[in-house]
Amino acid sequence: MTNADFWFDPACPFAWITSRWILEVEKVRDIEVTWHIMSLAYLNQDKDISAEYREFLSTAWQPVRVLMAAEQKYGKEVLLPLYTAMGTRIHIEKQAKDRDLIEAALADAGLDLSLADAMDDASYDDAIAASHEAGMSQVGNEVGTPTIAFEGRAFFGPVISKAPRGEDAGRMWDAFVTLSKYEHFYELKRSRTEDLDFS
Repeated sequence: MTNADFWFDPACPFAWITSRWILEVEKVRDIEVTWHIMSLAYLNQDKDISAEYREFLSTAWQPVRVLMAAEQKYGKEVLLPLYTAMGTRIHIEKQAKDRDLIEAALADAGLDLSLADAMDDASYDDAIAASHEAGMSQVGNEVGTPTIAFEGRAFFGPVISKAPRGEDAGRMWDAFVTLSKYEHFYELKRSRTEDLDFS
């Protein structure tokens, strides 16, 4: 059994697609994923970013605060169902990241709706930062989410525009593992030429 740690921000479309891939991998390979919170808002708070991206991040703290409140109340096992409920609304249904979305996601995950109060509670930010740093310290702050760590190695990515299913997902995992075993391997990249496909 391979234990893989996955850091995500529910606002990130790339993390969402990669998360759906690794859930497929769990079905066809002997791996188990532990989910961890990271924050794009925290990552970029002191960076020179575009006004458009700054606007995108203006609603990014709220979902991660609720995720941290849920983790602190119930444990890490609630992160995946709550992430899936949030991500479905954010990325598939294109809902606004507001209290209505948060409460509906909490209901779907069978969690206390009062956790939505954490949206604007900055007292969770230190715990979010600690979870974030546990992942990013392994890969460097010039990257973000998705970040996956396993067997003493960690990487940003893979960044994909559509999640493979079944054995295709397994083969991509095999390739990911093979590349990671070479200690001097850092990056594969090309320009993306197609829109993201959340199906």
